[in-house]
Amino acid sequence: MNIKFKAKQTLKTFQRKIERVKSKRKMDRSPAVVTLHIVLKKIIHYVWLAFSLCVRRIMVWSYGEKGESMPPITDLLILDSASSLATKIRTGKITSVEVTKSFISRIKQVNDLLNCMVDERFSDALKEAAEADALVASGKHTVEELEEKWPFLGVPISTKDCIAVKDMKQTSGLYSRRDIRSKVDSDAMALMRAAGAIPFALTNVSELCMWWESSNTVHGRTRNPYDTNRIVGGSSGGEGTIQGACASPFGLGSDIGGSIRMPAFFNGIFGHKPSMNIVSNKGQFPIPLCEEQNSFLGIGPMCRFAVDLKPMLKIIAGDKAKLLRLDEPVDLDNIRYYYQMGDGGGLLVSPMDADQTEAMNKVVKHLENTAVHKPKKLNIEEFKQSSAIWFANMKDNSGKGFAHQMANMNGEIDCWTELFKCFIGTSKHTLVGIVTSIVDSKSIEYGGSKHRYLVEKRNKLRAHIEKLLGDDGVLLYPTHPTVAPYHNEPLTRSINFSYTGIFNCLGFPTTAVPLGLGAKEGLPTGVQVVANFNQDRLCLAVAAKLERAFGGWVPPKINA
Repeated sequence: MNIKFKAKQTLKTFQRKIERVKSKRKMDRSPAVVTLHIVLKKIIHYVWLAFSLCVRRIMVWSYGEKGESMPPITDLLILDSASSLATKIRTGKITSVEVTKSFISRIKQVNDLLNCMVDERFSDALKEAAEADALVASGKHTVEELEEKWPFLGVPISTKDCIAVKDMKQTSGLYSRRDIRSKVDSDAMALMRAAGAIPFALTNVSELCMWWESSNTVHGRTRNPYDTNRIVGGSSGGEGTIQGACASPFGLGSDIGGSIRMPAFFNGIFGHKPSMNIVSNKGQFPIPLCEEQNSFLGIGPMCRFAVDLKPMLKIIAGDKAKLLRLDEPVDLDNIRYYYQMGDGGGLLVSPMDADQTEAMNKVVKHLENTAVHKPKKLNIEEFKQSSAIWFANMKDNSGKGFAHQMANMNGEIDCWTELFKCFIGTSKHTLVGIVTSIVDSKSIEYGGSKHRYLVEKRNKLRAHIEKLLGDDGVLLYPTHPTVAPYHNEPLTRSINFSYTGIFNCLGFPTTAVPLGLGAKEGLPTGVQVVANFNQDRLCLAVAAKLERAFGGWVPPKINA
C-alpha cells in the first residue's frame, strides 16, 4: 500500500513539474513566436471560412429552392397564446376538449413533413381535457379561484424527449433507450400538471441532447417549418418546431449550451434559459455528472408569445420562484441597455450574416429612438474565447465522460469501433455523438493548468458582467451568428453554438427573442436578452417590449 501511495505521489509531483515547465515555456515565448502563433491562427481561420463558403455553395446547389411549405392554418383557435386559451377555458368560452382536438389535428397535419413529434398520449389527454371541462362546469370554483389554483387549466403542453413525462418515452435520442418509458414526471412537468396543463406530445432531440441539429438513429431528423431544407436547432429542436408550426401552444425545453435558445431562434419563437439553480433538473436524461454541470443546465419555457414566459417560469421554478420576484413590475424606462454585435471574431466561428446583422441593427436603432437610457455598445474580448471557456468548464472530476453517457451510463462505448461501424452504416449512434465522445476523451484535463486558466477566465468574465448589469441592466447579444443552416451544415460550423453556450457557464438568465424573418433568406432572426442573476423578469420584460416593436413569432400561411 505504501509503495503504491508513494508511486502515485511521485507521479503527481512529476506531472506538476511538467505543467510548470509548460507554463514557463509559454511565459518565455519571444515576440516572434507569439506573432507566428497569431498568424497561424488567422491562416487556419481564413482557410476554414473559405471551406465553409464552399460547403454553403454545395448545399445551395444540392438542395436547390426552398423545401416544402407547411400546410396552412385553417383553425384560428390554435393562434391564441397559452394564457389566452387558459382564460377562455376557465370562463367557459371554449372547452379544453376543443382546444386539445385542435392541436392534435394540427400535429397530424404537419408531423409527416416536419417529424417533430416522437410520442403522444392523445387519448389520455382528451380524457383529462374532459375532466378539466367538467371541473369548470361544476361551478365549485369561481373563475378567480380556478385561475389561482390552476392557471393553465385544460391547456395542452408538449416537451422534449429527455424530460420525463409519466408513461411516455424518454430516449434522449439514444438507440439503447428506444423502449424506455418514464415511470414518473420530471419535477418541472409535475409542476405544470399541478397548474392544470395537460401533457399531450413528446418532441425530437439530438442524440443525448449534445448537438445543435435534432437528428438521431431512433426518430430521424426534424425539419424547419420555414424551410424544410434547414435545421431546427438542438437539442430542443422538435419542441421549437412543433411550436413554430403552431402545433402546440407551449412547452418545456432544457439548455446546457443553447438547447432552448438555438431552437427558439431557428424556429422563430421565444425561449428562456433561467438563472442557474432555479428550476429543478430532476427527471432529465442524461443527468449532469457534477454540481457545476447541473448549474449550467436549465429547464425553461418555450412558447410563441412573450406573455406565456412569466407564468410558465413562475410555475416551474416552484419554491424558488420567490427569488426571481416575477410579480414585481418592471419599469422599462429604468432599464440600461448594452449590446455587442458579435463575438468579435472567435476562431472557427462564423461571421455575422446579413440577416442577423440587420436584425441587431434594427433593435439598436429602435432602442436609440425609444429608450430613456440609450444603448451602449460593448466589445467584450473574452467572447472570442466563448467555446474554449464552455468546453473547459464542462469538464468534471467524475472520471466519466461523454462515452459513458453514450453507453446509457453503463460502462463506455468503444468510440473507434463505433466510428468504423458508422462509416459502413451499422452503428446505432450518430457520427456527431461518436466524434463528440472522442473529442471529449482527448480534451484538456480537469485540474490541469489550461483548465484552471479558463475557469479563472470564466470567473473574471462573470464578475465583470455581473458588475456591469447590476440590478437594472440587460445585454443584447445575437442568439446565433447566422440564420438556420442547411441540414448537416453544422458539421462545418460546430463552434457557432458558442454564442449561447457562454451564458450557460456564466449562469445568467437569457431569453431568445424572435425578430421576424430576414429579408435575404426568409428565415427567423433574433436576439438574446441577458440579465444579472435572478433578474429574469428584466429579460422577460424586454422580450415583451421587442415583441410589441417587431411582431415576434411569424405564423405560417393562414386559410381562415
